[in-house]
Amino acid sequence: MGRRRHFEMDVKQNSTFTLNITSMTDMFTLLLVFLLQNFATSSVELKPVKDLRVPTSNSYKNPVDVLQVSVSEGEIRVSDKVVARVQNRQIASTDIDPQDSNFIKPLFQELQERAHDPKAQKGKDEDNGQILLQADQNLPYQTIRKVMYTASMAGYPHVKLVTVIGN
Repeated sequence: MGRRRHFEMDVKQNSTFTLNITSMTDMFTLLLVFLLQNFATSSVELKPVKDLRVPTSNSYKNPVDVLQVSVSEGEIRVSDKVVARVQNRQIASTDIDPQDSNFIKPLFQELQERAHDPKAQKGKDEDNGQILLQADQNLPYQTIRKVMYTASMAGYPHVKLVTVIGN
């Protein structure tokens, strides 16, 4: 019987290993296209208010660039201006109209001024009566309802609530 011959590879000591990156480039290109298609952008800049945690939602609609009203556990703001106080998660009694318990006088005055002031609109879609409402998730519905009621009385009947997209 003959002896089996053991196979040995010829290894060149000075050879270099070349990497074919064509497949890897294709993979990264597909990954980039996928990420760009699934990345949502919006031209609306929402400024976070201190001590304000907005609720979560499953809605994926982008906000529109309109007047922003925020209600935290301490104050009501129109854009960056504080217009009313919130105490114990309720609108301060000094800011409520005595004849109408749902009407917030300083909020109404500020919204009326902005509705009639063309410089305050700055090219936004405020003429169609829309506002973005950022409300703290711990506020009772009654407090948020008073803000929405006052906004509708001031000429802003279309209220869009700001939420964080949840899982």
